Amino acid sequence: MRNRVAAVDCGTNSIRLLIADAADGRLTDVHREMRIVRLGQGVDATGEFAPDALARTRAALAAYAELMRAHQVAKVRMVATSAARDVANRDAFFQMTADVLGEVADGAAAEVITGIEEAELSFRGAVGDLDPADAPFVVVDLGGGSTEVVVGREAVDASFSADIGCVRLTERCLHSDPPTAGEVAAARQVIRGALDEALRHVPVAGARTWVGVAGTMTTLAALAHQMTTYDSDAIHLSRVGFGSLLAVCDELIAMTRQQRAALGPMHEGRVDVIGGGAIIVEELARELGERAGIDELVVSEHDILDGIALSIG
Repeated sequence: MRNRVAAVDCGTNSIRLLIADAADGRLTDVHREMRIVRLGQGVDATGEFAPDALARTRAALAAYAELMRAHQVAKVRMVATSAARDVANRDAFFQMTADVLGEVADGAAAEVITGIEEAELSFRGAVGDLDPADAPFVVVDLGGGSTEVVVGREAVDASFSADIGCVRLTERCLHSDPPTAGEVAAARQVIRGALDEALRHVPVAGARTWVGVAGTMTTLAALAHQMTTYDSDAIHLSRVGFGSLLAVCDELIAMTRQQRAALGPMHEGRVDVIGGGAIIVEELARELGERAGIDELVVSEHDILDGIALSIG
């Protein structure tokens, strides 16, 4: 009997849907989609979701619910990550998700997961297609509001959720277009402090393979591979040496928003925050190079969304 599931990952910057058939711990994609809703807009400063951000998220989730009904989904799980953990008006967000998803499956609503569970789901999704001989893996899920760092082989050995991501860093430090040298230096200091704490909890010295997931990582890989349009099949499990990776990051950090928007693989919703993401990636590369001798990034198109689907499959 077919076991069709739907997974929704609602982060600070985007909301994503995966509808898949699950069998024997494997997924067969039916539909995969991402929309930029910027739910975390201004949260770092105000401590609550903006009404416009909630409206954008509701509209996207309602469209996803229509797709779930059309594809006759049997089970639904929606996970809300960093942006929904601490906001003052979180109840309005969760009631909205219950109203929309409840029409697909009784009792369905978004759930907030801990950083530890977020890391475990990301790891499970990210390494499923990788060769176990390349373990131990260090998986980095670079989101809008947080960055998860996980190390393990077939399962998680250690993980940490750092309270910094591309949206949060941009709003906190990168105010000019392009960012000034002082703003970039301040951003690096913020990241180094966050990574220093993360890597005290997650020993990466023995890791052999760095796996990057989520939109910043995949976009950087597309640019490093000189793609004119984004090709997810070509991106999945592709490798980028640090020379190419750091060159792309340097270029993005120095660009204006208009220049970034003109890049073929760039999603319009990432234009204003990918410079912050590039700074985070540069600092990660420096740390992993020094601590583990790693010199390339492997990019996976499979991530926490796949982990969520597997958890109910």
